Amino acid sequence: MRLIRVETGVFSTSELRQLGCDRSGLRRRLSRGSLIMLCPGWYATPVADVVVAEAVRRGGALSCVSALRFHKIWVPPGPGQVHVRVSRHGKKAGSRSCQGYGRPVPVTTAVDPIPVALGCAARCLGDEDWIVVCDSVLNTTEVDVPTLQAQMGVLPVRLRELMAKCDQSSQSGTESITRLRLRAAGFAVEVQPGISHVGRVDLRVGRLLIECDSKAHHTSLADYQNDRRRDRKALVDRWLTMRITYDDVLYGWDEVLADIRSITRTDRHRIRRHKRSPE
Repeated sequence: MRLIRVETGVFSTSELRQLGCDRSGLRRRLSRGSLIMLCPGWYATPVADVVVAEAVRRGGALSCVSALRFHKIWVPPGPGQVHVRVSRHGKKAGSRSCQGYGRPVPVTTAVDPIPVALGCAARCLGDEDWIVVCDSVLNTTEVDVPTLQAQMGVLPVRLRELMAKCDQSSQSGTESITRLRLRAAGFAVEVQPGISHVGRVDLRVGRLLIECDSKAHHTSLADYQNDRRRDRKALVDRWLTMRITYDDVLYGWDEVLADIRSITRTDRHRIRRHKRSPE
């Protein structure tokens, strides 16, 4: 039997049974040390994910923003505490549990699936951050908003209104935050437009092209050279390019917005049609 499940190394008794491990097999593995008991009904391999194991020891499943990070969903920076969704029977006095909307979902896996974790995150994150996370879910899983809503079950009007502001085509959390903040400031923003001779860019406001750069995607020599080529082609075609970083958006947004406004106040960002020469 291979004790592998979504890279956690943590299993319920039911999951072990499905993998072919009966009671006698469980006893053998416990005696050999290839499995250890975390709490009644839950077991882990010696190399199990320590964060997932902690969530299970606390009587629930890894959930909310912690589970979303585990699923490789972009989550804004914040405190590093482990978010746990505790089952009704596992909840201990004084313990904190993340919960979504509607009826509580039984804890059947060590890590909550994305729709359940996203519902819980709606109570732990602010509106902007939750929309950004939702963008990442839509882009990563390639599902659309109606499908995701159906997977999440009962949703309050507030969350449906927030999901109406989501954009599946957004390629990064930095890009999502920039889009939301610019639209909140009254700008008309196009996401991932295709620009002739340049290719797709992150955002466009009139003739201003905004690229949200990250260390992960712009540090190789090939990316460095390609970015400069794109900027050169954009300039030739009279586009204005502004490159902003993760730190610019999260920690220096007021300055970024002031710079964008300084450009738009002079109408340099607007697309102008060339006047015909008099015949």
